[in-house]
Amino acid sequence: MPISPSPVLLITGASRGIGAATARLAAQRGWDVAINYVRDSAAAEAVAADVRSAGQRALTVAADVADEAAVLAMFTRVRTELGPLAGLVNNAGIVAMKARLDAMDAARWQRLWAVNLTGSLLCAREAVRCMSTRHGGAGGAIVNVGSVAARTGSPAMYVDYAASKGAIDSFTIGLAKEVVAEGIRVNVVRPGITDTDIHATSGDRGRPQAMAASLPMGRPGQAGEIATAILWLLSAEASYTTGAIVDVGGGL
Repeated sequence: MPISPSPVLLITGASRGIGAATARLAAQRGWDVAINYVRDSAAAEAVAADVRSAGQRALTVAADVADEAAVLAMFTRVRTELGPLAGLVNNAGIVAMKARLDAMDAARWQRLWAVNLTGSLLCAREAVRCMSTRHGGAGGAIVNVGSVAARTGSPAMYVDYAASKGAIDSFTIGLAKEVVAEGIRVNVVRPGITDTDIHATSGDRGRPQAMAASLPMGRPGQAGEIATAILWLLSAEASYTTGAIVDVGGGL
């Protein structure tokens, strides 16, 4: 496939929620978009159709980001079918059913760490290998999607998820310093309570609306509001921003 002049962006977990909103906005801003998903191919293709309707190229790639071989294959496809990578959004993440720590088991933690932390590390590693001037790349930007849970701790909900997002903050700061001289900026956006389907995974799909009155803005965030911050950090407008932790939590 011929390489277009548009920059290429890979978004993990892009078939729904914040990832899907980011893919659609990225296309409007002139990015070609690789849409990663795990199971829902129909949802991923619907996002791809919207990207193409905006005049940009789209590629859907099934891969579990916790699987190193799958991540390697995904990056090979993106490079082969779309061209050199210019941006990565590490958005894929999971939660489990809300619970206290003393009701959790190690299997739950292992899967959560594998997706939320190891998956982000694997994808960032491959993005650095693609984009770093040290490896012959032209530079680029990485945006990790964290959570204000890293600061609040999510007691009696999912302290394990909060801990994984705290690790993403530390990883972002360290990697930003590690690769800044190689043309790569690394930042993290931390959404607050956002109206997406992820809450259904914790057994509380109505949580955003139920918590609205207790939030400083009186409402949950929308996926598009988080996407706007992500796209800013990917853009040249954020050229002097790296290692930043950007809260988009409505004051939470």
